[in-house]
Amino acid sequence: MLIDTHCHLDAAEFDADREAVHAAARAAGVETIVVPAVEVSAFARTRETVLRYPGCVAAYGIHPLYVMQAADNDLAALRQWLLAERPVAVGEIGLDLYVTDIDPARQEHFFVEQLRLARDFDLPVLLHVRRAVDAVLKQLRRFKVRGGIAHAFNGSRQQADEFIKLGFALGFGGAMTFSGSTRIRELARQLPLESIVLETDAPDIPPAWLNGSRNTPAELPRIAAVLAELRELPVAELVQRTAANARAVLPGI
Repeated sequence: MLIDTHCHLDAAEFDADREAVHAAARAAGVETIVVPAVEVSAFARTRETVLRYPGCVAAYGIHPLYVMQAADNDLAALRQWLLAERPVAVGEIGLDLYVTDIDPARQEHFFVEQLRLARDFDLPVLLHVRRAVDAVLKQLRRFKVRGGIAHAFNGSRQQADEFIKLGFALGFGGAMTFSGSTRIRELARQLPLESIVLETDAPDIPPAWLNGSRNTPAELPRIAAVLAELRELPVAELVQRTAANARAVLPGI
């Protein structure tokens, strides 16, 4: 019943043992894994991954950290993939204002055009919002999409409430497991439970117990247990309710 709403199982970090990683996740109770693509040249690999491994579903999009190497006609290519594949979401898309070597205007152009595509295809979006929550919210108010997930959310309560008003769930994963992540943990504790989904972002954002090593989707049960402890809920209830939330915002899964 566990749903990992954000896991890059197609990433090169899993090339040596992807089958074992997937098997371990299934054995741990992770029934569904959402695999978001990051660039057009990787779309075929993403599709191959989700077709090969049971319980995996795809999202297609151009990640903000990849827009500088993207061609202008990649947006047209994305449209064709959305038309042919009907994925569960457009993603991973968004803005990243933490990095300094990517043209903000080009990021915004690709983000806006992908929001248009999501609206055209009536698909939810998987959002990357690092140091860019207000800028992302500004565009979401302009281009009304059917909601989705603000992945790895690390904003304020007020910003979280704005995403919720727009029909978005908020993704919580490894960062929440660190005792020093006081703001994230407080959000995880206090936000309406119906607005929270679980994720790993594997191979990235490893939880505290991995000491910075590669993350995998098999860590999701322990991440769920941390959230259940923060919410003072039985783990089984937490798992059931976050899975229902994921299905609500990503009906295609």
